[in-house]
Amino acid sequence: MIALGDGTPGSGAVTCGRVPALRRSGTVHAPSYDPFAALRDGGFRWFAASRLCSGAGQTLLQAAVAWQVYQLSGSALQLGLIGLARFLPALLVSLVAGAVADRYDRRRIVMTAELVPVLCAAALMLTTRLGTVGLPLIYALVFAVALASAFENPARQALLPQIVPRAIFLNAVTVNSTIQQLAFVAGPMSGGALIARAGVQGAYAAVAALYLGALMSLVPLSPRAEPGERRAVSVAAIVEGLRFVWHRQVLLGAMTLDMFAVIFGGATAMLPIYAEDILKVGAGGYGLLTSAQGIGALLMSVVMVLLPPVRRTGWVLLLAVTAYGLATVAFGLSRSFPLSLLLYGLTGAADQVSVIMRQTTIQLATPDALRGRVSSVSSLFIGASNQVGMVESGLVAALTNATFSVVSGGLGCLAVVAAVAAGMPELRAYRVDAEPAAPGAVDRRTAASVSLTSDPGDPSPRPAGTPLPQAGEARRSTGPVPESPRPCRPGKPG
Repeated sequence: MIALGDGTPGSGAVTCGRVPALRRSGTVHAPSYDPFAALRDGGFRWFAASRLCSGAGQTLLQAAVAWQVYQLSGSALQLGLIGLARFLPALLVSLVAGAVADRYDRRRIVMTAELVPVLCAAALMLTTRLGTVGLPLIYALVFAVALASAFENPARQALLPQIVPRAIFLNAVTVNSTIQQLAFVAGPMSGGALIARAGVQGAYAAVAALYLGALMSLVPLSPRAEPGERRAVSVAAIVEGLRFVWHRQVLLGAMTLDMFAVIFGGATAMLPIYAEDILKVGAGGYGLLTSAQGIGALLMSVVMVLLPPVRRTGWVLLLAVTAYGLATVAFGLSRSFPLSLLLYGLTGAADQVSVIMRQTTIQLATPDALRGRVSSVSSLFIGASNQVGMVESGLVAALTNATFSVVSGGLGCLAVVAAVAAGMPELRAYRVDAEPAAPGAVDRRTAASVSLTSDPGDPSPRPAGTPLPQAGEARRSTGPVPESPRPCRPGKPG
């Protein structure tokens, strides 16, 4: 068993997951890939424990709220409005939240944000128990939790590079995504059981406890202070982040593909209807159904942890979203509960591939000074895809039926993939090791000419398109060869 460390960066059992370099006639051989390098870092383990608790609390809260709203209203439109209540805060404050994350202590921002769902879940538990809960109160508290999450998400994403050394950063992103999916499986699965046995108020009590655990797990962390001046929160700072994303077609393309594909293809809002009216499996089946997507994502994430990082991320991203659309169409047509579980699990597996491709691209292509703001743009895209998708599917189902909403959404997802693949060849051809970082670039031609390498051991400029050494390849040393591995110097991921 790996014990939690003291919370400081690099306090794990080994140094950055590296294997000592071999000295062979001036050639330095790349270390072998260690899929568990991040888990050997004490600070990352505390960070991961917090993400596990908050992720489980988040999905458990979503499942409980959706079930309670449908029981109170019996309306597909009211289910869709939950998505609107979650998305509006992201739309209103996400960009400001990114600038805040680049200006203030990111750990304190996350801890403050985690306190809000503790209080809101306690309020839902109490009012449900007293019989005074109503739809306006539910929507108001969902809005409050979403507002806190809008500040938490960019701060948490930008916090990770301050905790783990750059040498294991890519591994940390993948492992963190795996832990997040584990939480997304545990939340809905336990939610179905809690609702069936203890009622919705029991689920809300568990939500409060989980978020409190997430908050306390951040207390031992000692994030590394990044050098340089922190820019004040201002309109100019926000615009700077937007321009960086806009002028990097790969970032913009990946975010756009994810947003519109999930807006059309997301079936989350329809799950209570499928469980209750179409598949007729009740609360227990609803819990399994809401967990199926997370299980598929978790299994795929484990596979991706064990394998070396994918290089052709653009092509793999397009394939993954195509698979997501096809599985969504099949799920919408299925009337077999076991088949529906399998198909919904496949949507999770495909979506997880696209998530890791997108997160890796964003982290490697963004300098530390802009990381909070770029992460906020990404969070805005993610919020739009998930929450606007719930509104869209609810409206379509209200005008037609749940089956038409899900099937037409899957077909719309496939249409988006075709349009992006045809109209954005740079995304289709993108490779992680060939993309220039260009931290200060705001012009495509400038960004395409000269950039900073993403190789942490080579700070010199590299012409655009020059591939970095692949894992396992030997790199010819241009200077003295060290007898032992150099200390892991925390750096900026791209």
